[in-house]
Amino acid sequence: MKIAFLTAGGIAPCLSSSIGGLIHAYNFLAPEAELIGYLNGYQGLLTGRSYTFPRTVRDRHEIFYKFGGSPIGNSRVKLTNVDDCVKRGLVKPGEIPLKVAADQLVADGIHILHTIGGDDTNTTAADLAAYLHENDYELTVVGLPKTVDNDVYPIVQTLGAWTAAEQGARFFRNVANENTTSMRQLIIHEVMGRHCGWLTGRTAYDYRQSLHDYDWMPEALLHQIRWDVDAVWVPELEVDMDNEIERLHAKMDEHDSVNIFLSEGAGVDAIVREIERSTGKPVPRDAFGHVRLDEVNVGQWFAKELKEKLGAEKVLVQKSGYFARSAAPNKQDLDLILKSCAHAAKSALDGVSGVAGLDEDKGGEMSTIEFPRIKGGKPFDYGQSWFTTMLEEIGQPLGNPSKEH
Repeated sequence: MKIAFLTAGGIAPCLSSSIGGLIHAYNFLAPEAELIGYLNGYQGLLTGRSYTFPRTVRDRHEIFYKFGGSPIGNSRVKLTNVDDCVKRGLVKPGEIPLKVAADQLVADGIHILHTIGGDDTNTTAADLAAYLHENDYELTVVGLPKTVDNDVYPIVQTLGAWTAAEQGARFFRNVANENTTSMRQLIIHEVMGRHCGWLTGRTAYDYRQSLHDYDWMPEALLHQIRWDVDAVWVPELEVDMDNEIERLHAKMDEHDSVNIFLSEGAGVDAIVREIERSTGKPVPRDAFGHVRLDEVNVGQWFAKELKEKLGAEKVLVQKSGYFARSAAPNKQDLDLILKSCAHAAKSALDGVSGVAGLDEDKGGEMSTIEFPRIKGGKPFDYGQSWFTTMLEEIGQPLGNPSKEH
């Protein structure tokens, strides 16, 4: 039996560990199986680049748990986007990427394919499995749900998201000290989250929880109020800018600084419309049609809007995304990763395709979720008590649901 892995999309604090977890599962369930990894995701599958895991690596699989990133590499490739695949030289003009990928799997004699990625990765895997089925080649495909955004239907918790929030909080613990560099300091912490504000909300929550670790000394001007979170803006909730500016201006007057946790997807649709209107050019998009958020630079846009209105003397925008998503998993995530890998391997050997995850439709039970039920863009449930309590404590109104979600 020959079993292949691939990791795709952006990295998250679960990819390396998922490879280790799958190797561990197959060492026990199918010790004679050959395990390979396609290099750089679907790109490696299209170009026939792969790596065979030797016994020396399989015997030391636990080392993968200590690393972030993916040792077999990632890429963003959509097999149904023929023009993009041709443009990037992954297939020749006239070739069909799905067929090229399928032919490679057949040539390599793959029986099971594990895809570790977000909704795009796993829906692409579903396209591939369906194509193979239509052409009389039965391949079992079992995905693992990776994304720091925690925004995949119907999955309760995606792999790597807890760690990304914890690491984003760790990142801001240092950045927050910048409030001492000037009078009227505005710090914007831009957090990843194209459509979903879960990571922004949870990062702010974890950061505020970490403030309990400090020994504050107000009489020496070391007061928690200057290090605290003043606003959390997520895509799912409208920001009443007039009211928020009035509220945050008062905070700036009170303690000489303001700290905003901003999701990179908050207000992005409106910003994109403004950029395209003023430049007359479309904002660049990736192979999946997503706006390249680095081109929009949401944090800088808000910084420019708020500097004068808050009377800020200095403005600092810091992005924790690459720092947070590159970490090795924490214990909470690793436990979920290993549980997911064990289920994924068993499901694959039973010939059941889908995505191994905590299924919302089954009360959070670990199950193999059918590919047609997998979809991205799940909004953050901002009604959760940990989030609403945090907003209440920092004095931010919950606000109305965003019309863009």
